[in-house]
Amino acid sequence: MNFLSALVRFENLHEVRRLCHWGPIIALSVIAICSTMAIIDSVIWYWPLDTTAGSINFLMLLNWTVLILYNYFNAMFVGPGYIPLGWKPENPKDTQFLQYCRICQGYKAPRSHHCRKCNRCVMKMDHHCPWINNCCGHLNHAYFTSFLLLAPLGCSHAAFIFVMTMYTQLYERISFGWSTVKIDMSAVRQFQPLMPFSVPAFAATLFALGLALGTTIAVGMLFFIQMKVILRNKTSIESWIEEKAKDRIQHYQTGEEFVFPYDLGSRWLNFKHVFTLSGTPRGNGLEWPVHSKCHQYTLTIEQLKQKADKRVRSQVQYQAVEDYNGACCPLNKGFRTFFRTPCTEEPRIPLSKGETILATRGTKWWMYGDKIVSEEEMRAGVRVRGWFPRRCVEKCHYDTAANESTSDKKVN
Repeated sequence: MNFLSALVRFENLHEVRRLCHWGPIIALSVIAICSTMAIIDSVIWYWPLDTTAGSINFLMLLNWTVLILYNYFNAMFVGPGYIPLGWKPENPKDTQFLQYCRICQGYKAPRSHHCRKCNRCVMKMDHHCPWINNCCGHLNHAYFTSFLLLAPLGCSHAAFIFVMTMYTQLYERISFGWSTVKIDMSAVRQFQPLMPFSVPAFAATLFALGLALGTTIAVGMLFFIQMKVILRNKTSIESWIEEKAKDRIQHYQTGEEFVFPYDLGSRWLNFKHVFTLSGTPRGNGLEWPVHSKCHQYTLTIEQLKQKADKRVRSQVQYQAVEDYNGACCPLNKGFRTFFRTPCTEEPRIPLSKGETILATRGTKWWMYGDKIVSEEEMRAGVRVRGWFPRRCVEKCHYDTAANESTSDKKVN
């Protein structure tokens, strides 16, 4: 009993509830379908286990499945790491450089952010991922990125099995018109399959092929996005902060030079800071090695400046000059607007010509703000805020008393 109780941590069983969410259900279903169909297709119809190549192929399929699930569950259950409740820096004077979180009743350590879904301040938060129903942050960033690499590799192998299974089984039944394609079928004809390749088997294989190809493309793109920020020792949120820093400096013409503090100057050093042989990333999640031109609070000071700038800019009104239907990636708003859409779960807001918006932040191609609503909606607590293309609005060059009154009434 003592041995079993040492293995089972009953206080952590509540984490199993993370599986009861549409994200993990869909992700695990895709993994199960692709892995099961790949094994069935290869063993029964394409590569039997009584051949050396078939045995190696079978072991590789099992290896992909185990590695994918290992990194997936670690990303989910290890979690990102949370700032202790009520945390404050050792030196009380340093609190002037930090933001205070009223929900966690403590200060936000450098690189940490409060996640509204996890309801905690997360160490080195990158984003909240619905597919693992958890945040991606300091402790699980390597596991999450490894999963993003292994899933496309495993799905590519499975897709190859699906294509070859359908080709070999339908080779003599259907004329593909591939007169110039010659594939050696002698090895396939040496054995008789355990069962015929029926219509249901073909439909299941074709469905699994679609899942495998879709996963390879979608998850592969996410992997390259993650590696792009990891090799610069950033997170997705910090990339936004850097963009806003450049926008703030350009807007006010301050002449400042913003240096991102956590880039160690080498992609290899940045890579090793996240990926380690032990699986545990370097650092305690509260203090970080920084650039020689920076200190521990360089980024948090910039965040405070942006927060103050947000309060100032929220009084600047923009008027919609183009209609916008609220699409995440609008095709009719320009090539760069389409491809530079914000990679965030924050909503988009539709616009009609003449509507007024209080913009609070933005990038070169997109802006984020609050749409000015009617007095009745304002009293009811209605707040319409989100992203919209920058080309759809123009800055209002007037400041009336009515506008000031509306801004003062804006709900915080």
